[in-house]
Amino acid sequence: MLLVYNRFLKYTFLFLTGGFLYGGIEILSRGYSHVSMLVAGGICFVMIGLLNEVYSWNMSILSQMVISALIITSVELVVGIIVNLWFKLGVWDYSDQPYNLLGQICLLYTNLWFFLSLPAILLDDLLRHLILKEEKPHYRLF
Repeated sequence: MLLVYNRFLKYTFLFLTGGFLYGGIEILSRGYSHVSMLVAGGICFVMIGLLNEVYSWNMSILSQMVISALIITSVELVVGIIVNLWFKLGVWDYSDQPYNLLGQICLLYTNLWFFLSLPAILLDDLLRHLILKEEKPHYRLF
């Protein structure tokens, strides 16, 4: 039971960290955010962190960044469909961007997520090592 409780606290901590950072980045970039961004950011941060758990430290940092960009784009699509298309809240709309899908994701932001995923990967690894006392991170570029 203690293991389940500790795992719950660990992922709650990581979820909230990612959620508030995601929302904060959005506030810095466009001046406001929405609670759905906390949820999306939390899910993304946890999933990015799971890359080293599910796979291994042998995965290159560039591979992690590519997969992370795809994770973020996928979560953004699902959350966008729910929040913007089903509930019609209009949190974001990429319809004016080239190579968009349903106005919820676009190639420009997928590329942006690639670069923003590096600090997310590094922060997740740092938090897991320093606060959660997990394995010390090590990286391969390729």
